[in-house]
Amino acid sequence: MTRTASTALPARRTTGTGLIQGRIATPLGPLTALACDAGLMGLWFDRQQHGPGLLDAPVDDAQRWIAQAREELSLYFAGRLHAFSVRLAPRGTAFQEAVWRRLCAIRCGDTVSYGRIARDVGSPQASRAVGAAVGRNPISVIVPCHRVLGENGTLTGYAGGLHRKQALLAIEGIALASGARHEAQASLV
Repeated sequence: MTRTASTALPARRTTGTGLIQGRIATPLGPLTALACDAGLMGLWFDRQQHGPGLLDAPVDDAQRWIAQAREELSLYFAGRLHAFSVRLAPRGTAFQEAVWRRLCAIRCGDTVSYGRIARDVGSPQASRAVGAAVGRNPISVIVPCHRVLGENGTLTGYAGGLHRKQALLAIEGIALASGARHEAQASLV
C-alpha cells in the first residue's frame, strides 16, 4: 500500500529511497511511523498538527526500526521503559535538529522550559524559534517534546493535542500545577 506524499512537510523530510511506513497502536491513539535504513524518521499521531499527511512509502509493520519502536512504546506505556534506544533519523534544519537532540537529553520524569532549551542550544533569545522547532518534532513520544513546559511550569502547545501531552506526563509521574491541568482539560471541551 502506497500513500501520496504530503505538502505539510518539506519533501526532504518525508521522501527518499528505502522509506517504509507502518502503524503502531498506543493507548493514546494510533501512530504512523516512517523509517529508512538509517533509523526512524517520523512518528505521528493521526491528525496531529504538522503531521505529514499521506506518505508515499510502502507499508511494512515488521521493518526493523518500526518494530523496535513498537516494542519500546509498548514497554513505555506499560511503565517499564524510561529511555528509548531505537535509532533515530529525523530530518530538519540544522537548528531544528539541534533542538531535537536537546529534547532527547531530557530524562523521563523531568521537564524543561523553552527558554532553557534556547540557552542550551546557544540561542538564548530564541525561545519562540525553539517553540516552533519543538512543535515540528517529527518523532512524537520518543523525542520527548511533551516534556517541554512554559517558563512558569504550565502546559503549552503539543502537536498531538494537550490531552496527550498531559497523559504522557502523567505516565512519567510528572505532577502539573493545578492551572496547567485546568488548561489541558479546557482543551478537550
